[in-house]
Amino acid sequence: MADFVYRHRLSVRFRDCDAMGHVNHAVYLTYFEQCRLTCWREVTGTPSPHTRVIIARAECDYRSPAHFGDELEIRLTVAGIGRSSFTLAYEIVQAGGDRLVARGKTVMVSYDYAAGTSVPLPAETRELLERLKGSD
Repeated sequence: MADFVYRHRLSVRFRDCDAMGHVNHAVYLTYFEQCRLTCWREVTGTPSPHTRVIIARAECDYRSPAHFGDELEIRLTVAGIGRSSFTLAYEIVQAGGDRLVARGKTVMVSYDYAAGTSVPLPAETRELLERLKGSD
């Protein structure tokens, strides 16, 4: 997998865990979201890449469990850029170590809510994504 252009650390909260004592599968998508939003905020000053987007696809491959109190590092990179969409790839590892916890992807689509349809990525967004992709 490509080098990651952004890294976000967090501590697993008690509420993230299920009855089995490990992070619930759905919470990993929230971890991806936290990483994505902090990245956009740091890069653009807003929680968005210059356009309104929807998630058209989200996937997660679970590799090892995370537990309450674990320190995790969520990594993000731009994996692809299309006409109206882009793909972000993620990796979650134990912070300070190399234990892989999960990998995932989201396909983000530039969307016009009033028209109810996808729209081409704005030039400003495309340039930002190309810069981030070029950083790897």
